[in-house]
Amino acid sequence: MENNIQIGPLTISSNGPFFLISGPCVIEDEATTLEVAHFLMQIRDELDIPIIFKTSYDKANRTSLNSFRGPGIEKGLEIIQKVKDDTGLPVLSDVHQIGEIENARKVLDVIQIPAFLCRQSDLVLAAARTGLPINIKKGQFLSPWEMGPAIEKVTSTGNHNILVTERGNSFGYNNLVVDMRSIAIMKSFGFPVVFDATHSVQLPGGAGTCSGGQREFVGHLARAAVAVGADGVFMEVHPDPECALCDGPNSLPLNELRPLLMKLKALHNLVK
Repeated sequence: MENNIQIGPLTISSNGPFFLISGPCVIEDEATTLEVAHFLMQIRDELDIPIIFKTSYDKANRTSLNSFRGPGIEKGLEIIQKVKDDTGLPVLSDVHQIGEIENARKVLDVIQIPAFLCRQSDLVLAAARTGLPINIKKGQFLSPWEMGPAIEKVTSTGNHNILVTERGNSFGYNNLVVDMRSIAIMKSFGFPVVFDATHSVQLPGGAGTCSGGQREFVGHLARAAVAVGADGVFMEVHPDPECALCDGPNSLPLNELRPLLMKLKALHNLVK
């Protein structure tokens, strides 16, 4: 069974064109967010790649109490709405609490369930009942076949607009490893599978009071994932990752995105 998913003006499917979910990890300020969004709009037009803009108004899952979390839901949604109005890109953000969903659904085209919350039944069900597309990120602690029950929670509400995202598994302390078999296993559920190429090279808590990362492996893993059948790729990007306020070590600089996407699109077409 193949599900076609309408996300704003885009139609995403397991048999459709290669697509990208991309943007900064968190809203640092309006100017930076719009800079990234306009860059992605140009990429969309130049390379003819469907792009969903992602960011977060609040990063509730942080290593340290002092870590930057973002502007919060009210100001954050205002900025996300501006991205949507200025660029025409569909927009995605994660939600962490049921109480956020009513306001978030008025702006977002996709609601993302964070990896650490993919088993939170009430949150997943409340998000699914909006009828919006739901991107469920596979927890670092889950096997790929355990995503079946997570998907069933969404479909139990009548919502079949689902993406599932692979982002690696915990491998000892402060490390993740990607089992590429996960993509094939999760594709058997009949929904588009996304590979999170930047969080998969994260070193959770690896810098002590924050996470580290190995962005030099982003391209390698992204190509491998598309080669084994990933329908789309998720990548966080930033104008200056070394100065990013969140997840800089595993974010990709803007100038490295275009050449990588050209390779991924060509590889996806070859695999199809």
